[in-house]
Amino acid sequence: MNMDIKEIDGACHCGTVRLRVRLSDGLNSARRCTCSYCRMKGAVAVSADLGGVDVLSGADALTIYQFNTMSAKHYFCSKCGIYTHHQRRSNPNQYGVNAAVLADVSPFDFAEVPVMDGVNHPSDHAGGPRVAGTLRFVASGQ
Repeated sequence: MNMDIKEIDGACHCGTVRLRVRLSDGLNSARRCTCSYCRMKGAVAVSADLGGVDVLSGADALTIYQFNTMSAKHYFCSKCGIYTHHQRRSNPNQYGVNAAVLADVSPFDFAEVPVMDGVNHPSDHAGGPRVAGTLRFVASGQ
C-alpha cells in the first residue's frame, strides 16, 4: 500500500456516491476517534483539506448528520448508509475521509492506527488533540 498517495477515487458501498480525494498527507494521517459517534461508526479516517474532496456523482444522495455542537458535518449515502467523509470539528478546514471507501484501501491495511481522544475533544479544552490509544491489526497466525 502506498502510504504517500496524493489523489485517490472512492465510492460508497452501492456506488451511488463517487468521490475524488486529494489527501493532505497521504494515508499517513489515518486515525480513529473515541467520541460517541465515531466509536459507534468505527471508521478509520484519513485527512483531506476542505477543497480536497470532489463529489463526482451522487451528491443528491448524500445526507448530513450533525449532533451536540453541530460543528462537524458527517456525510453518508442515503441509499446504502455508508459514511463517506466529514468536516471536522477539531479542524473545520479539513475533511476526515473514510479510508474504507477509497479504491483498494481497507482499514485492515493499517498495522496501527492512533485513536484520538474525542470524549475530551480538543475544542473543549486547552492543549490540543490527545491520543487515547492505538488500534492494532494483527492477522491470524502471527
